[in-house]
Amino acid sequence: MSTANIGDRVKNLLRLAAQQDASDLHLAVGRHPTLRIDGRLIPLSQEAILVSDDTRAMSEFFMDETRKTQFSSEGQVDFAYNFEDRVRFRTNIFYQQGNVGIVMRVINNKIRTLAELNVPSNIYEFANFSQGLFLVTGPVGHGKSTTLAALIEHINQNKEHHIVTIEDPVEYLYTPDRCIINQREVGEDTHDFPSALRAALREDTNVILIGELRDLETISTAITAAETGHLIFATLHTNDSSQTIDRIIDTFPSHQQNQVRSQLANVLLGVLSQRLLPRTDGGRVPVVEIMIKNHAIENLIRENKSYQIDTVIDTSQKDGMISLDKSLSILLRKGVITVDHAMTYAKNREYLRMLIGKGDEIEIED
Repeated sequence: MSTANIGDRVKNLLRLAAQQDASDLHLAVGRHPTLRIDGRLIPLSQEAILVSDDTRAMSEFFMDETRKTQFSSEGQVDFAYNFEDRVRFRTNIFYQQGNVGIVMRVINNKIRTLAELNVPSNIYEFANFSQGLFLVTGPVGHGKSTTLAALIEHINQNKEHHIVTIEDPVEYLYTPDRCIINQREVGEDTHDFPSALRAALREDTNVILIGELRDLETISTAITAAETGHLIFATLHTNDSSQTIDRIIDTFPSHQQNQVRSQLANVLLGVLSQRLLPRTDGGRVPVVEIMIKNHAIENLIRENKSYQIDTVIDTSQKDGMISLDKSLSILLRKGVITVDHAMTYAKNREYLRMLIGKGDEIEIED
């Protein structure tokens, strides 16, 4: 197939992904091009099954010479692809069994508000701190970056700050409003997360968005930055607040962990853990656990009793906290999700059954 034909085919697939409100486009040898819509993989059966030459040619369509060199030497490459200045795709190209595979995550140009995302608006309160660490956690593909983008845009519209984002790759693009915003892409604008984060401390920065806390050096520098007068937002691939705290502490050598517990107890502002569940009327809806640090949680972190944090969250609804199971029960009683999906994501199925059975009036503050 000619380069022109490959280009036309790729563009048609990208347009279709955007039009169908897909979250991802998969291009794999031996399969029809496939969209992920509302969490389900939908093969495009009207499209020809892809062969090895197809995916290889498509990969070359997306990559410049620098990325081709990286792909050849490392076997995979990540980057953002801007399509017709309308929609961006976070793109991963990789080898699998000698063939080329491509997965493209759709990043909408429009940055939605927390209300539009159905995320509780009390999360905006974390944007009002002058320093500290706020984390958004959850599995891959469950809206962490989108929620953080809503927070950054809220700051952009309401504060006079210098914001630096460090991402791999850059996802949402911000139009500076009341803020100065500099977005740095790992591999393009900086060598790695730790060096970019250290540089941000010397750039008169108020707010730093870290795309992902991946390693010891990044986590350590982020904690230091939060201690020294910066407001840090970041993501972590953990399931809930207590696991998030354990993951951070366990990243450090054992002889440093007591010191890190003390530091984390001081700087941590809160944790939002979220999942995206299928709605009964189509689309997906977030279900959240919200932990807001108070004296009880601060002490539990210091005393290495993170396993008790769930109890504090469950009994602190008046402070704006909510457990995942209570969030699930709210959506169930409103008919937004099914019982099967709720039970799949419940932390404690017996507790969720009890909440449903009691019919407690549980509300998330708007």
